[in-house]
Amino acid sequence: MTVRIAIDEWGEPNPRKIQQAVDILHKGGVAAYPTDSIYALGCAPEAKDAIERIYRAKQMHKNQRLALICPDLRSASEFGLFSQTAFRLAQRVFPGPYTLVVPATRATPRTLTDAKRRTVGIRITSHPIAQALARGLGRPLLTTSAIMPHATDVEVPPCRDADEILEVFGNVVDVVIDAAQTPAEPSTVIEVDGETIRLIRQGQGPIDDILDVEAVA
Repeated sequence: MTVRIAIDEWGEPNPRKIQQAVDILHKGGVAAYPTDSIYALGCAPEAKDAIERIYRAKQMHKNQRLALICPDLRSASEFGLFSQTAFRLAQRVFPGPYTLVVPATRATPRTLTDAKRRTVGIRITSHPIAQALARGLGRPLLTTSAIMPHATDVEVPPCRDADEILEVFGNVVDVVIDAAQTPAEPSTVIEVDGETIRLIRQGQGPIDDILDVEAVA
């Protein structure tokens, strides 16, 4: 049975409620939580069974990777190699609804990286609940957008609140944070390879000037 934890406040989340969710993550559970883009599914990095459940639920291919929610750039640099351009871009877009794809460090498990290019997706979200979960866990939170795969040509909408999560992923999620409804778009995904910036997916967050290396410098 899925544990539902209501957190109504936008400010600092109730520590007791966050710890309740973190305890489930520590035990290998799958969590659903709001971000500054849409709701997301996540788990602890070492929770292999939880990772498998997320992959099966979203019908993800093995070459598709989960991203990491990190509390700050210092912790993010343990797993991603930030060039000067990547670091400056990160300072501009984080915290916010962006995912930066950068080369992975040796500390990053191979199961979390692109098999051919050894890259990793990094998020530093501005949503206090997702941030509190990552800090409470004591290590980055594996994360993926709570969107079912497209079974037809009709676009499948993302999950924006706890009710939609339970309807779509109720058989997978061990705990869901019931908070205010999120925006309707996933994060914007940007890859930075050395000094080259490339837009992979446009979602939440403005991109004006972000793809311009000179503007970032």
